[in-house]
Amino acid sequence: MIAATAGRRARHDTRGYYNSGGVKDVRYYRYMDSDSLVIGTRGSALALWQAEWVAAALRRRHPALDVRLRRIVSTADAAPNVPLAELGTKGVFTKTLEDVLLDSRIDLAVHSLKDLGSVLPPGLTLAAIPPREDPREALVLPLATHGGLDDLRSGARVGTSAPRRRAQLRHLRPDLTLLDVRGNVDTRLRKLREGQYDALVLAAAGLRRLGVDDAIASYIDPAVLLPAGGQGALGLECRAGDDRVQALVGPLNDPTTMACCTAERRMQEVLEGGCRVPIGALARVEGDTLTLTGVVASEDGALFVRAALRGPAGDPAELGERLAQRLLDAGADKILDAVRPVRQD
Repeated sequence: MIAATAGRRARHDTRGYYNSGGVKDVRYYRYMDSDSLVIGTRGSALALWQAEWVAAALRRRHPALDVRLRRIVSTADAAPNVPLAELGTKGVFTKTLEDVLLDSRIDLAVHSLKDLGSVLPPGLTLAAIPPREDPREALVLPLATHGGLDDLRSGARVGTSAPRRRAQLRHLRPDLTLLDVRGNVDTRLRKLREGQYDALVLAAAGLRRLGVDDAIASYIDPAVLLPAGGQGALGLECRAGDDRVQALVGPLNDPTTMACCTAERRMQEVLEGGCRVPIGALARVEGDTLTLTGVVASEDGALFVRAALRGPAGDPAELGERLAQRLLDAGADKILDAVRPVRQD
């Protein structure tokens, strides 16, 4: 499926949106010659699709380049049945990849950008963010039926593990029963078919990339449920100062997507939000204007702060900072203080 779908174009244009584990392959040799590039990726079907997409794009631009993939087992992948809350607050999907990158065992790491921390480890940098897929959330129902959140019966069992989704869903529909769901996309869809859940909330981008978007009952409007900052985008990470890799990968960068994700990630950085903190962010470019919307909610959905700002598309980081401050002034600081880990001085 990966080879067949890696080049598939999105069915509609979304560019206006905001448009410890171990190494599975233990052969730690590194291809040193300048005509090769090793891409590190997690081993899930979606992660492999994303890495293959990047590899194919690089091969088209550089036909003589020997591009190879190396599968890495992340902390989260090594413990598929452990709730994310028990694995820590940051880097459960990305840290092992970053460690291998810093050790020069790979040249490039391909991440789902929403999993990548807003502040990268010293020595690493984002080489590119390619054009974004659909950033919205998707409601998945069994038997390819159609319907929206409002159509779910009271008490319906909805599978989602993201604190951001759970907090917003509890605010919108406190009558729903929210259950953890772990595993890759195929595993989650199987659990839905088996009747373990009445519905799932998943990122539309992953379903579309894997060619299973026919499972989507409806797309959830960001005005109703904000996605994670960077959702639908890929983060191509390399070592800072690696001019060769940055020159090879840089042309894959999409300026519109970069601007939107920079604003979203800067907002999250100011709010100090890790993957276990219920924060949503989404930006959209219209002409020379960037509109950024953010939300912070308590885990039970009782406290909910949402705001939006517009600014010049040429200064996305500043817009992210201003929106973060507006959210804090509106009461987000109290919500965040309650969910952040206690700091050890």
